Amino acid sequence: MSFRLQPTPPARPNRCQLFGPGSRPAIFEKMAGSAADVINLDLEDSVAPDDKDTARQNVIQAIGDIDWGTKTLSVRINGLDSPYWYRDVVDLLEQASDRLDQIMIPKVGNASDIYAVDALVSSIEAAKGRTKPIAFEVIIESAAGIAHVEEIAAASPRMAAMSLGAADFAASMGMQTTGIGGTQENYYMLHEGQKHWSDPWHWAQTAIVAACRTHGVLPVDGPFGDFSDEEGFRAQARRSATLGMVGKWAIHPKQVALSNEVFTPSDEAVTEAREILVAMEEAKASGSGATVYKGRLVDIASIKQAEVIVKQAELLAQ
Repeated sequence: MSFRLQPTPPARPNRCQLFGPGSRPAIFEKMAGSAADVINLDLEDSVAPDDKDTARQNVIQAIGDIDWGTKTLSVRINGLDSPYWYRDVVDLLEQASDRLDQIMIPKVGNASDIYAVDALVSSIEAAKGRTKPIAFEVIIESAAGIAHVEEIAAASPRMAAMSLGAADFAASMGMQTTGIGGTQENYYMLHEGQKHWSDPWHWAQTAIVAACRTHGVLPVDGPFGDFSDEEGFRAQARRSATLGMVGKWAIHPKQVALSNEVFTPSDEAVTEAREILVAMEEAKASGSGATVYKGRLVDIASIKQAEVIVKQAELLAQ
């Protein structure tokens, strides 16, 4: 273990982030009543340029008027390359209630992008006397973003979560695909004449997880575009969970249950994790640093693995 310990990420459920356009206030109540842990009201890609001002006011009103329960409430602002983002930040922090938890910053390319938003947010919070600090979630959507992923993760104490935006990321990388996440038809290897499909998002997800875990930020998988393909969604979500991501976006309500299913530890997994912890306690009491559990070796590292599962289950049970 390094002398510098990894910071602890925010202790909040983040299995599913449900997105909805700020230009469609009629769906806000349904979003609030969903089983998603995080609600992302969108001012960016899903809102047409002519609707930006109206969408922003819809979101500001909804933040205070709707009962969001215990969900994390987040608003995705427009990108820093647009003429809209500064007004998003100013109006949200000057006009919206303290119920707002988080701002999602899209298309982040380096730490300076975070610095710019942080400076504006901090100034408005001080001027308006806001006592609840706004957290940041960023989306890695470009070659620059993935190249600077660690400096981005460390850019501000406000950093709470980081997501992979597969569509814009693919475009920035020049990938020959129009799919949003999931298996890509032409990304395969041949072995004895049989095709074997690999995961083109694996390396980017791993880089995000490593940066996030180093700096105490929650790593989140982004969208899966084909909302009619439930098994495809499950497959990608399971890969993401195995890599260390804590949740996934839902761009359609039917994806909420799927995401919660994958990112909630099963009863069997929690039971096994608790049994491993008990077995290791017994081993330590007898002076041993390892023991055998169900025919396999478990040791100190196994304790850490088991604790991840148990802590996640306890967090979701609160």
